[in-house]
Amino acid sequence: MRRLTPVLALGALLLTALPAHAADGPAHRESYGTKAPYAPQRNPHGYQRPPAGFEPVFTENVSRHGSRAATDSEDGDLVLALWDQAEAEGQLTDTGEEFGPTVRALEAAMAKVGYGSLSGRGKRELADTAVRMERRLPALFQEIADDGEKIDVVSSGQGRAVDSGTAFTDALAGADPALEPLIGPARTDKDLLYFHKAAGGAAYRDYIAHDQRLKDTLSRITGQPRTRQAARGILRKIFKDAFVERIGDQVGAAEAVYNLYAIAPAMSEESPGGAGWGMERFVSRTDAAWFGYLGDAEDFYEKGPGFDDSDITYQMAGVLLDDLFRQVEAKRAGTSRLGAELRFTHAEEIIPLAALMGLPGSTEPAAPGEPYTYADNPWRGAAVSPLGANIQWDVFRKGDRWLVRMLYNEKETAFRAGCRPVAKGSAFYDLDELERCFGRS
Repeated sequence: MRRLTPVLALGALLLTALPAHAADGPAHRESYGTKAPYAPQRNPHGYQRPPAGFEPVFTENVSRHGSRAATDSEDGDLVLALWDQAEAEGQLTDTGEEFGPTVRALEAAMAKVGYGSLSGRGKRELADTAVRMERRLPALFQEIADDGEKIDVVSSGQGRAVDSGTAFTDALAGADPALEPLIGPARTDKDLLYFHKAAGGAAYRDYIAHDQRLKDTLSRITGQPRTRQAARGILRKIFKDAFVERIGDQVGAAEAVYNLYAIAPAMSEESPGGAGWGMERFVSRTDAAWFGYLGDAEDFYEKGPGFDDSDITYQMAGVLLDDLFRQVEAKRAGTSRLGAELRFTHAEEIIPLAALMGLPGSTEPAAPGEPYTYADNPWRGAAVSPLGANIQWDVFRKGDRWLVRMLYNEKETAFRAGCRPVAKGSAFYDLDELERCFGRS
């Protein structure tokens, strides 16, 4: 989540304190936004069987990297500077006494893992996803091994995406050692899997940097009184009221605390005894939910469905959707010897792709002048693109007929409105029908 406002020095005088918000309670998953750790969305034994006579012949995915450390120490540095001063002045609450040592241990763990790098949980998320893929499609992977078909691996080239691919393919080979020699060396394709920073994302980057409507909308959302109220609620759990009054930028300081709260579950395996960091002690359920909403609003307008009169946030994902189709079409044409195509990327690619494809939760943009809220829009970062999020197409064949099934975070998912499955309620679609529905035929 982008820093909402620059952090100012201590000592600025502010308005009279608003009351702290609700008491602690179990955190909503959605309060972590796109930092929510991965969880498969379907019982592994609950999938539909393909129509009679159809056999799996190909699978492909697009996966976000797994859980990771924070990208830098900025948030920890900021809040620890405040904490050290408050400790020296006797301005910590009883709960706040525990905050500094917890953050120092979390920061040390992230530094050891490597800022921005996969955590132990992240590696396990990708490995477990790979094993479940192999178990869902045993006949396909047996055919890949028997026929010597190749498994192509491609990533954005960023460290956590590369490492996610390695964790995934190592687990795949571990589940079926016959696959190991068939897994190709990982390659990099930034135009495909880092498009927001590649040539195809130039117009998008200009929108992020200069679009005044975007800036005004996000300012209107974050400028609500509830933001200041939530910030004070977070800070007053750690610091005594007199000290909170002297923090020049309460929102920026509270956001730093929230960011540490949000990243902590991704680092659970590095916590003492693997029991977790307990950051929920320092952020109430309702205050976490508010800052989670602010992060979701930013991602919604900068990466997701955005404004209903513009596709600037997601049209560049067309290169990735094209590749999904291209791989299946090459298999049908007999010009591909691949059994699987495995891609590893980032939220900046998964979120636009979900919007472009009209996946659940990503179908409703916001009208200008009517800002995105949880009350009137189903988009949630924790559902659309948690850490380890994935979109998978499984391809089945019977004679000259080819079917495609889509999984979204491992749940069978219908293609967008207007695409007709082979039967009512079926998860399977004719490839010809998908080409028609997506304007490729």
